[in-house]
Amino acid sequence: MEYSQSEVLQYVAENDVKFIKLFFTDIFGNLKSISIQPTLLRRAFSEGISFDASAIPGFLNVEKSDLVLIPDSATLSVLPWRPQQGRVCRMYCSIFYPDGASFEGDSRGILKNVVKNVQDAGFDVKVGTECEFYLFKLDSEGKPIFVPHDTASYCDLSPLDKGENVRRDIILNLEQLGIEPETSHHESGPGQNEIDFKYSSALNAADNFATFKNTVKSVAFQDGLFASFAPKPIQDKAGSGLHINLSLYKNGENLIATKSPEASAFVAGILHRIREITVFLNPFPSSYQRLGKCEAPKYVSWSRQNRSQLIRLPFATGDFSRIELRSPDPTCNQYSALSLIIAAGLEGILQKEKLPCAKDINVYTADKSELCDLQTLPSSLNSGEESALSVAEKSDFVRSVLGERFVASYLDSKRNCTEPDFGKL
Repeated sequence: MEYSQSEVLQYVAENDVKFIKLFFTDIFGNLKSISIQPTLLRRAFSEGISFDASAIPGFLNVEKSDLVLIPDSATLSVLPWRPQQGRVCRMYCSIFYPDGASFEGDSRGILKNVVKNVQDAGFDVKVGTECEFYLFKLDSEGKPIFVPHDTASYCDLSPLDKGENVRRDIILNLEQLGIEPETSHHESGPGQNEIDFKYSSALNAADNFATFKNTVKSVAFQDGLFASFAPKPIQDKAGSGLHINLSLYKNGENLIATKSPEASAFVAGILHRIREITVFLNPFPSSYQRLGKCEAPKYVSWSRQNRSQLIRLPFATGDFSRIELRSPDPTCNQYSALSLIIAAGLEGILQKEKLPCAKDINVYTADKSELCDLQTLPSSLNSGEESALSVAEKSDFVRSVLGERFVASYLDSKRNCTEPDFGKL
C-alpha cells in the first residue's frame, strides 16, 4: 500500500508510532538513517530534515555540509522486528540542498530520473532480484567468526540445512513490510542461502533490496548469526551474486515474452555497455574473484536457459518472461546499478542496436576457439589498463547517466580500494 502524506500523519497518530527512521543511502549503497519523533513529521514533509553530509563519504565537505532529507510517504512501513509498543516506522527519502535543488549524490533520485526517461520513451521496466548470502556464527561477544552456519549444499533440507528457520523468519518479516518473496532455498556453499523476489517497478525493487539486506542482517543477528553479502567470502566455494531479472513493457505488453525487436535491442544495449558499468555492479576486489567461477559469468554473451552466460533468458511465459543479468553482486549500490543497466537497455532501443548471436555453449568447458570472438568482463577492480575502474573512467555513457560529480566521487574512492574486514559486508 502506498500512503499519502496525510495518511502517514494519521497512521502515525493512531498506531502508537514513537520513532520514524528516515532511510537514505550513500553513493556506495550503504543504508543510513536518521530517527525523528512524530512531532517533526509535518516539518519533514514540508521542509525536510537536515544532516551533516560531510560525515557521509562521497557526499560534501565541511565547508558546505548541509543536506536535507524529505521522506517519500509512499514507502512507509513498520519495522516488524522492533517493539510493537512504541512502534518504529521507516520511509525512504530524497536528498536535496537547502535551496531545494536535487543533490547529485542521491542515487535514488538518479534512478527516478532514469525511470522517467524510460516512461517518456513509451516503455516500462519491471525488476525482480535473486540474492545470495552466507550465514556465519558469532563468538561469545557477538562478533562474527569465520565459521559457516552449516555444511549443507544446494537445496538440502533440515537438519543439514540449518538456515531453514532463519529464512522463514526473514520472509515473514519481509511480508509484514509489504515485500513479496517468491522462493527460497539453501545454496551451493556451506551456510549459503538464496531468497528471490516477485517483480515490481525499478524504484520499488531497489527500495525493497535495501530493506531486504537490512532485514537479513537484523534477523540473523537476533538468531545469533552474522549475515554476509560479500561476493566471495570463502575462496574455494561459490560466490554470492545478485541476479537481476528485467522485463520490458510497452502498452501493457511484455516485450520479452513476444520476442520483439525492442526487447532484442534492450539486451544488446546492456551487452554493449556492461564492461563500462561493471565497477558499479561489482565494487570490491573480491567481486572479481567470483566472476568466471561456480556459474558466475566471465564472458560478454547471452543465451537461453544457460547459466554460464552473462545474460540468460530463463524458461517462463507471459508476465514472468524476463532476462536475467548474472554478473552483479549484493555489495553494489542497487540504485546506481539499476540506473546504468536500464539506461543501457534504453540506449539500445533508441539506437536500434543489433543483438549478437546467442552462445549456446557451456563457456566454462568450451574450446578457446569457440570463445575467441567474445569480450570478457574486467578481471580486476583497479589493477591495470583494462580494470573495471579504468574502463569506467573512459565512459561518457556512465557520466551521462550518473552525473560527473557522482562518478568522480565514486571512482576516486575505488582507486585504492581494498577488501573490507570480514564482518563489514
